[in-house]
Amino acid sequence: MLKKKSLLLIVLAIVALALVACGTPDDGEDDGGETGEFMCPETWTGLSAELDAACRGEYDGTVVVMNGPFTDEDEVKFNESIADFEEWTGIDIQYTGSKTFETTITASVDGGAAPDIADFPQPGLLLGFVKDGKVIDVSTFLDESWLEQNYKQAWLDMAMMDGIMAGIWARYNAKSQVWYPVPEFEEAGYTVPETWDEMLALSDQIVADGDAPWCVGIESGDATGWPATDWMEEVMLRTTSLENYDRWSFPASPEERLPFTSPEVLNAAQTLSDLWLTEGYVYGGTQAIVTTFFGDAPVPMFDNPPKCWLHKQGNFITSFFPEGSVAGQDYDFFYLPPIDDAYGKPYLIAGDIYAMFNDRPEVRAVMDFFTRGDSLRTWLASGGALSPHNDAALDWYGDDVERGIAELVANADSVRFDGSDLMPGAVGAGSFWKGMTDYFSGVVDLETALAEIDAAWPSE
Repeated sequence: MLKKKSLLLIVLAIVALALVACGTPDDGEDDGGETGEFMCPETWTGLSAELDAACRGEYDGTVVVMNGPFTDEDEVKFNESIADFEEWTGIDIQYTGSKTFETTITASVDGGAAPDIADFPQPGLLLGFVKDGKVIDVSTFLDESWLEQNYKQAWLDMAMMDGIMAGIWARYNAKSQVWYPVPEFEEAGYTVPETWDEMLALSDQIVADGDAPWCVGIESGDATGWPATDWMEEVMLRTTSLENYDRWSFPASPEERLPFTSPEVLNAAQTLSDLWLTEGYVYGGTQAIVTTFFGDAPVPMFDNPPKCWLHKQGNFITSFFPEGSVAGQDYDFFYLPPIDDAYGKPYLIAGDIYAMFNDRPEVRAVMDFFTRGDSLRTWLASGGALSPHNDAALDWYGDDVERGIAELVANADSVRFDGSDLMPGAVGAGSFWKGMTDYFSGVVDLETALAEIDAAWPSE
């Protein structure tokens, strides 16, 4: 009897030691929720049933296949951003990036080999799959109150396509900022404009001082014209309602579409014309608008003295600035001012929406993970991404410029996606680009350009 008791005590001691060895790992203050060797941050709330199960290790060893446009450095950063989740849950997210993603995703879906999740940088392409019934409605399993808590309503609105929530927004590129040379700007006594009229007054002052205020270039090879369409979208958001912008860029039906020849679009185009075609406003003259490569356009801003002073472009443009330029010292940015107070302070963005093609529990869990700022935390620290998530803290950003832009977007009255990326390809990457190029090069007048853009819109 004594031997049996001794043996029992030895077994219990071994079990106790094993439990201690498998206790909660100390991986930092964000860890929590011990479930054996699996765990997710304690701060997470609003978990779907599937993400909750994933955090308990119920899907350990499963694979989720994901395709997207991230390659090279971006692919590395994406894989780093999901590494913790894979460790927390045991789910292996196998990502394949392609520079021809738009072509390969169509072939994969049409061939019956769709990935579990796909990252769409162009929502217009995703809409086609939604209409074909290929995409899972993520609102069927994601917690509605959580989504409303962690996204501005505009992001949720933009995810709605053909009556379903077609995906969730992951990262984005912001476009509504104007770059300028800091030391020269301050030395000249210029001040950052807060209204459109103040911006025009600043432009006039720069002309009076003997310089061109604006650095503009829309040449981009086969994609020539896209910077002009970005500007058109900015002005549309500032001169008409969000409903009209949506009817113009992403109409629910052909009957609801706002034509390019409508008074609202004509007004926006004329407002842009008044800025770009005013004598002395653009460096190199109006003829330089179409012949200047978009990446070269801001470079004269860094001459001493500057040859032009203001350049509106997305946050990616800093990669074209002269090597060694320092944010906050050599250059800074301000928000492109509103035009009509009735339409507030909108922000134009482009970005990535993740859509789900195969409905399995582990895929649902991964999609829920992507609704959280933690899915981008390491990427924000290394630079090259902005987060649409409300729980992504500003101090997570490792880049001061991106932190500042993220704050502007968070405080914007509304957010809308790049309109040309929402339009059918024949228009957005076709007649819209070409029409703006033809108009600003003087080939056609404005009314003709807008009518020709309209003519390319599909009838269905």
